[in-house]
Amino acid sequence: MPGPAHHRHPGDGWVTCGDHRHWGLHGAAGLFLVRHDVSASGEVTDVVLQHRATWSHEGGTWGIPGGAVHPTESPEAGALREAAEEAGIDPAGVLVVGEHVLDHGVWTYTTVVGHVADGVELVPAATDHESIEVAWVPVPALAELPLHPAFAEAVPRLLAIASRG
Repeated sequence: MPGPAHHRHPGDGWVTCGDHRHWGLHGAAGLFLVRHDVSASGEVTDVVLQHRATWSHEGGTWGIPGGAVHPTESPEAGALREAAEEAGIDPAGVLVVGEHVLDHGVWTYTTVVGHVADGVELVPAATDHESIEVAWVPVPALAELPLHPAFAEAVPRLLAIASRG
């Protein structure tokens, strides 16, 4: 798990919530970025996922690019910044369509749901030490991967938000 050397930004640090610890002194946020079938169905076909570094919290699992929100930024801005830092995703290529908030009172995690903007080709890649890999993953393959537990629980809601957007 991140040690003092990893506390690089305002907002980096652990918050205790009951018997759990959560990363992000001001909450955390991540980007659930999807692609759609170009046919009339328009169903969500792929999601950008991050294979988390083994040293990280819930290391070795798959989740979305995300992290601590800085004290002066919105969760949406934090999610887009983290996606750029961890996965090389240009925020200009993301159309935000909604969000899902996991609220623990003293700490929140906001998942920003986005589509790839029309005419944009996004090729995610691991761009820092927090990822083993970052890739487009077909939605049916989600059931085969070891997902971060909180992300796994949220996937049905996130897909519903992405489908409505």
